[in-house]
Amino acid sequence: MPAPTDPTPATAEEIIWSGSPSQATYFGTYILCVLLCPLVIPIFFALWRYLQIRSIHYEITTQRLKITNGLFSKRTEEVELYRVQDTTLEEPFKLRMFHAGNILLATHDLSTPQIVLQALPGAKAIRERLRTAIEAVRDRKRVRMVENE
Repeated sequence: MPAPTDPTPATAEEIIWSGSPSQATYFGTYILCVLLCPLVIPIFFALWRYLQIRSIHYEITTQRLKITNGLFSKRTEEVELYRVQDTTLEEPFKLRMFHAGNILLATHDLSTPQIVLQALPGAKAIRERLRTAIEAVRDRKRVRMVENE
């Protein structure tokens, strides 16, 4: 009797990185709300900002990028990695203090030509892992970008 074959393909999707933006995005807002906490309303404002950031989730797999956001109603946007044309790393001063940064992606996707992964802790390493995954999926699918002059 022949041995059963493995049903999973060699290019099964694996998670490379998964996480949320840093709360450092609203650091100034939080400080201001703490200073104004006797007024009570800033506490609710700070809590709302905290929940907004907390409701964003990024997932980078070997095949695509998934962005899920929404506090009560969720929305998930997916972009195939081979559609990413270019990556840029931004490290504004206030995010650098918390070892975070923004990753900007230029894509060939019609619905989302530009994507910003905001306030990621360890953004340099994430960008490199993303770039490696993009090249690997392009090689696997034999996709090459042609630049117009």
